[in-house]
Amino acid sequence: MRFVIVGCGRVGAQLANRLSLQGHDVAVVDRDPAAFAGLSPTYRGKKIEGVGFDRDVLIAAGIERADGFASVTSGDNTNIVSARIARHVFRVPKVVTRIYDPRRAEIYKRLGIQTISPTEWGATRIAELLCHSGMAVLMTMGSGEVNLVEVEVTSYLAGHKVNDLVMPGESNVVSLVRGGRATVPTLGTTLQMGDVLQVSIQATAMGRLAEMLRLA
Repeated sequence: MRFVIVGCGRVGAQLANRLSLQGHDVAVVDRDPAAFAGLSPTYRGKKIEGVGFDRDVLIAAGIERADGFASVTSGDNTNIVSARIARHVFRVPKVVTRIYDPRRAEIYKRLGIQTISPTEWGATRIAELLCHSGMAVLMTMGSGEVNLVEVEVTSYLAGHKVNDLVMPGESNVVSLVRGGRATVPTLGTTLQMGDVLQVSIQATAMGRLAEMLRLA
């Protein structure tokens, strides 16, 4: 696959290195040529010096044939403008942009641009660690609206059914590990001491799940 990345800071360089290592065709754009020093010696993609929302620069990076585009500079305005150009001018199928202001991130997500807000994600993650220490957050989806959490079955939960942990529209048990073997449980599966559950849950329902698990 072909990817164009605007911004070769820490995130941009790591992303470019990872995609290149996976065998993808990558081009990274940055106005500062010194930024390319962050790329790995094994990086085999293009390095394009220029402004990330300049049409000619983007064409030189191969955006007309790109399967995906990411704008991860340090400035929200640059990220927004370049992402909109990629999406609406060049019709890149998959566009992701980093936006620090969570209010703006929500607006552009509604316009069809996938946004990552480190401000929102960081605040949400810290709150989870402070308030729900008995649940390990394995992954967050979207901009932090949904979490995948891991819970170990304690003596309190043992004997309960999987259905007891399901909140329709808010949480669902997606896997159960017992004796090192993972399965997809049914609603009627009986929990045993030492089972490890992975639960997909709305971030807003984390507190209620903690109460159900007697962790609150």
